[in-house]
Amino acid sequence: MKVKCEYCGKLIDENLTSCPNCGASMPTANRVSSGQPKTIEELQQWYKDHNLPPENITRFFIGKDIKEPKAFGIYKNSSGDFVVYKNKSNGERAVRYQGTDEGYAVNELYQRLKAEIADQKANQSSKAGSKRRKKSKDKMTLLDWLLLPLLLPFISPVLFAIFFLLIVFIIAAFDHSPSKGYYNYDGNDYYYQGSSWYAYDPDTDDWTYASNSSELDSIINDDTDDDYSLSYHEGTQFEDTNWYDSGSSDDSYDWDSDSSWDSGSSWDSGSSWDSWDSGGSDWDSDW
Repeated sequence: MKVKCEYCGKLIDENLTSCPNCGASMPTANRVSSGQPKTIEELQQWYKDHNLPPENITRFFIGKDIKEPKAFGIYKNSSGDFVVYKNKSNGERAVRYQGTDEGYAVNELYQRLKAEIADQKANQSSKAGSKRRKKSKDKMTLLDWLLLPLLLPFISPVLFAIFFLLIVFIIAAFDHSPSKGYYNYDGNDYYYQGSSWYAYDPDTDDWTYASNSSELDSIINDDTDDDYSLSYHEGTQFEDTNWYDSGSSDDSYDWDSDSSWDSGSSWDSGSSWDSWDSGGSDWDSDW
């Protein structure tokens, strides 16, 4: 596929790092940030790891050529091109990208999905705030006041603390799954987060999905002495990549920050996406 140089206006091959006509650097050569999905398979795994609703709810179809109206998608056609598309509400298709650069194609849909998630978070946060304000205005009924003294013994702070510690002890006794953090196995560094393993590549100083996740699960789960855990990792810190989920709450979400848009841990729970409203998208625009 040919792209236009932003400086001299000539058409050149999309994979070139600089324009052969004027020498200008081509932004198309560095489209993908370190740590984000670069292939259709990685984007599918990213979607799964974030427990997003089914594709028929979000209307984002990864690896599929869907003909239905109101759909975003990416797929590889019979000619070997990667196609990123949007089907409008009237069924008309707008092709965002078609070419051989899979990384660029994946990034186009990834960025659109990121923007959609931010919009969904904003909508749900607004709805939650409205519910909280409504609840704060509700007054206790006479029956509530009469039952309150009967409930006080059951919500004693001491009893609650004992119950909580008992639950923690039971979970710790039977749960041998790895904790979030760094691990070293067979000379390689890994990071465990949200039931997924990520591997560090010292040659590129970058992180990606681990191909031996099942092997790591079977070994680390039985590591009662923490022989594989690491307190420090040399090289790019996993916490500085786009893979990292800080686990902050929705209330602390920074709506203006590109780096923390998916940091809210409660947004990674399938149950928190119940009110995803794909009908709120602008289905009449090209993208």
